[in-house]
Amino acid sequence: MQILEDLSGISVLDLSGETRVATRPEVPVPVYGERIVEGFRIWDPYRSKMAALLIKSHIAGTFYKLVSDLNLSPASKILYLGAATGTTASHFSDIVPAGLVYAVEFSARSMRDLLVLCTARDNIIPILEDASCPERYGPFLEPVDLVYQDVAQRNQAEIAARNAARYLKGGGALVLMIKARSVDVTADPKAVYKAEVERLAGVEVISSADLRPYHRDHWAVVARKEVERR
Repeated sequence: MQILEDLSGISVLDLSGETRVATRPEVPVPVYGERIVEGFRIWDPYRSKMAALLIKSHIAGTFYKLVSDLNLSPASKILYLGAATGTTASHFSDIVPAGLVYAVEFSARSMRDLLVLCTARDNIIPILEDASCPERYGPFLEPVDLVYQDVAQRNQAEIAARNAARYLKGGGALVLMIKARSVDVTADPKAVYKAEVERLAGVEVISSADLRPYHRDHWAVVARKEVERR
């Protein structure tokens, strides 16, 4: 194993000629059947769009820029919209061991699995709610450093913008995973992606990436919220 890149708790590894991204918790225990290699939890790009984005950034030579744009530290706070059963949330948990991951999920079935994960990771806070109604979980949250969204609802950009406006700190990052087929199954996916980016209000888009071959008709958009001037 060779470490190719490493920043802010995220590593790019060469495993016998295969490029993989990974995180390294204090106690490396598999969460979703992933491999553990010399203390690293291998982050599956087919199971996690964030892992796909990180691998593609490494290939493009922009890994350090992407991770720097996220601006995560061990004590960062993350709002995760659409946490599902916790695959990606568990890796964020590794990255912010002294911080918190607020994991919002609407499906009661997925939440049951997520709760099992939370019993072993006290820095993941499960919230059973609809991400399109951010005012409902306001009592449980504080300002966050990163909003990460991966939901299958039609108004994805609107949901991201509303949550960023309410909870994201000035200068904080938004990562929006656009699922084009969930927005409009009949339209051209690239046209849907462009339209959603245009609807993304209140933040400045700084990069984007097509997530093929890992996820078809999915794009990752990274944006930053401006610092309020007084």
